[in-house]
Amino acid sequence: MRRSFVERSLRDVHTRLVKARHELAIVEEQLLVFNDAADDSRIRSLVSETPQATHEHLDAQRHADAATRARAALVATIADLERRRDELLAKL
Repeated sequence: MRRSFVERSLRDVHTRLVKARHELAIVEEQLLVFNDAADDSRIRSLVSETPQATHEHLDAQRHADAATRARAALVATIADLERRRDELLAKL
């Protein structure tokens, strides 16, 4: 592989890695908020025992679960990008 192609690919991977890490930081902050909201709504649901409170809890928990899945996907993406970066560095 030509050195210039490897360097260009390495820059691309680096840019994508920086972006993914930034997105991960945002998702982790959101996950904290969603988990807190789900915990609060769960407690309200247990105390009030109303269908509305149960519905709110399930909705909040769905948001927390979605954020958890998004975080897992970003962690996997970062691992793949780091592996690709290491492969490209080995080719230099």
